[in-house]
Amino acid sequence: MPDIQNYTLNFGPQHPAAHGVLRMVLELDGEVVMRADPHIGLLHRATEKLAETKTWVQSVPYMDRLDYMSMMCNEHAYCMAIERLLAIEVPIRAQYIRVMFDEVTRILNHLLWIGAHGLDVGAMTMVLYAFREREDLVDCYEAVSGARMHAAYYRPGGVYRDLPDSMPQYRESKWKSATEVKKINEVRSGSLLDFLGDFVSRFPKILDEYETLLTDNRIWKQRLVDVGIVSPERAMQLGFTGPMLRGSGIAWDLRKKQSYEVYDRLDFDIPVGVTGDCYDRYLVRVEEMRQSNRIIKQCIDWLRVNPGPVITDNYKVASPPRANMKSNMEELIHHFKLCTEGIHVPEGQVYSAVEHPKGEFGIYAISDGANKPYRLKIRSPGYVHLSAMNELTRGHMIADVVTMVGTIDIVFGEIDR
Repeated sequence: MPDIQNYTLNFGPQHPAAHGVLRMVLELDGEVVMRADPHIGLLHRATEKLAETKTWVQSVPYMDRLDYMSMMCNEHAYCMAIERLLAIEVPIRAQYIRVMFDEVTRILNHLLWIGAHGLDVGAMTMVLYAFREREDLVDCYEAVSGARMHAAYYRPGGVYRDLPDSMPQYRESKWKSATEVKKINEVRSGSLLDFLGDFVSRFPKILDEYETLLTDNRIWKQRLVDVGIVSPERAMQLGFTGPMLRGSGIAWDLRKKQSYEVYDRLDFDIPVGVTGDCYDRYLVRVEEMRQSNRIIKQCIDWLRVNPGPVITDNYKVASPPRANMKSNMEELIHHFKLCTEGIHVPEGQVYSAVEHPKGEFGIYAISDGANKPYRLKIRSPGYVHLSAMNELTRGHMIADVVTMVGTIDIVFGEIDR
């Protein structure tokens, strides 16, 4: 009799669905996966170690580069950790702005996820639709921070500045005629809140278009239904959070269960799945976009009628207004000390977590009273989810591995931090 052996195959890192940095060693029996061993280390950024050499505020831009599709949510957890150590209160307007941009970020993340997931399993056009809507939301990022991705907009004690009263305008060029430019600029003639208000009014209809394209699509269901089933008990044992846990039917959401900022004042629902397969996780994320849209609408309504400060008035934490700094010696000293030394955070340790688009994103920080963290540990959801890859893929075909990578929503910046 011939000796029949399983063979080993490298999935990635050059595979399009492996996103350039995931190498998975698959043990195959024919086309059936018997074992999957994820190898990470191709994008190591040493963020946690670098944070020990930077002041507390200098590490804020490093957070953007962790999960570089959920930039402001990463900053949020980090800023909340510093605020808890300092025991400072964030102005209510800043809390609403943070919540609004957290949800903008959630939609941004899920739009890229639905586009990339569609691309991975063969729905080519999905990514083109998703990027059309992402364009409007990254314009909002750009309006408040000047950057379309790595915003560094949140600060310990609030946000960098208030929402702008005008949006950047398109200009006539060889790519866009005067008529096209006039039409595009119509919604940009008001403030950022007007522009975002227009977006949330038309976004539910756009989500219906996505669902028309995918939800009952025979090929989409063949690739996702009953693939990668995780029971509710097993999902908890594996440490799943976010849509991966809610897809298995457990209604755990930090925005409701361990409310932070102003989430307890807002009205929204937690979508949950039934079977715990890839299709359920898809439906959960689509519904999450609808709920985020609801939250943004409520934030816009509140922010329109409630002006106020957007950062703490404690000048040992946040810079004084520029006009005061130029006319008052004491404010000048505060500004100088903050720029040269940064914030001195009291001794202690803290764990701060937010409901990130991918799950629970947490920052565990230890301060020894200096102007830099003594230690920083980042709890990234993607790292935990990737560790379950062996269990998810075992017994499935090699083509289903691509579906699993998509359903986890892998971004390597946070996994190999």
